[in-house]
Amino acid sequence: MVLGLNGGSTTPGADLGGQNFAIVGGTGAFLGARGQQGGRQIPQTIPPRAASIAEDPANRRRNGGGRVRWLLAVIPMTRPEVVMTGGEPMIAHMSDFKLVTPSNPAAAGEMLFLFATGLGPTVPGVDFGKPFPSSLRASVNSPLQVAVNGNPADVLVAAGFPGSADTYQVQFQVPPGTATGAALVQLTAAWIAGPAVSIAIR
Repeated sequence: MVLGLNGGSTTPGADLGGQNFAIVGGTGAFLGARGQQGGRQIPQTIPPRAASIAEDPANRRRNGGGRVRWLLAVIPMTRPEVVMTGGEPMIAHMSDFKLVTPSNPAAAGEMLFLFATGLGPTVPGVDFGKPFPSSLRASVNSPLQVAVNGNPADVLVAAGFPGSADTYQVQFQVPPGTATGAALVQLTAAWIAGPAVSIAIR
């Protein structure tokens, strides 16, 4: 189980802050669940009490003390997938927003963007099933990787697409030196790998 993402590298554009956590994996009731990023501390009006080390632990519940409550929403784990349209993956050139196809291939080192589903919670948080806002960027909170032919690509932006409930836009750079021909693009979110899709590289 992993608690929190502050110890590792952050997703591009993500502002984790001090009150954002994710739970990935686990056992029992939490097996296969991912924690919503909005683990919010609920303010309490009960003042803290200094407990003695000599105090009988059996009396601590009765004596009371400082209390903190947390609100945690658990979201079922989903597999990240690139959205398909007409049998082609929705991966487009940043330069003209046209889809990458065999007749309009991408180039090594080029900036592309793709549409995907199943990337999980965002910062700031959006309630599960509700559309992403258009007024601000809802950045993906989970660790995210785009691989091209198994090589990690630089990810610039990974955020919810405004107005959609579970569609995300990811901007990435095709790794320099990627060989010409068919290349496999694979998304990994919260250590869950999605199915690879094929694009043409010139």
